[in-house]
Amino acid sequence: MTRRVPLLPTLIVLVAAGIMVALGFWQLERRAEKEALLATYARAAAIDAETAWPREPADYAAALYRRASVTCARVEGIEEVAGRSSEGRSGWAHVARCRLADGSAAAIALGWSDRPYPPVWRGGPVTGIVASAGKGVRLVAAPAQAGLAPLAAPDPANIPNNHLSYAVQWFAFAATALVIYVLALRRRWTSPSAR
Repeated sequence: MTRRVPLLPTLIVLVAAGIMVALGFWQLERRAEKEALLATYARAAAIDAETAWPREPADYAAALYRRASVTCARVEGIEEVAGRSSEGRSGWAHVARCRLADGSAAAIALGWSDRPYPPVWRGGPVTGIVASAGKGVRLVAAPAQAGLAPLAAPDPANIPNNHLSYAVQWFAFAATALVIYVLALRRRWTSPSAR
């Protein structure tokens, strides 16, 4: 009895497993990149000197987790987003959209409350920590403004680095695909119709 290995299905399984292994190694590379980025952020958070408020997207990364100051010349609105207090309580972060004296914009997370009602705040000088906000940045006020409680300080230690677990998953998917295919071949070879 000859045990033939079907060419096309075998090729498909091997290519798929190869892609999964390649994705696993890619995740390991991403892990190293993320660790370097987190180390950069941790060093930035340890710097006491203030940085200039980043006005251009190219300047955002260098300012993250650094202290900065702005003066809100005009409040253009305040919105409420989910936020966490410095004590770890869930609630609302009140974020002001400000126009600065030079005409540029800044988002300022004024503080935390357990109610989604905007506080009264007319602007002025604010000091805080630069944090990411979607594709932009915002200043997390420290101390909090407008009679609000302090927000949790931005901390690079809170950024997840799950790339190792993703790599393990890809390697496991590849191994699982190969094991299932080998079991399917064995079953095909031992079934009565294959004799």
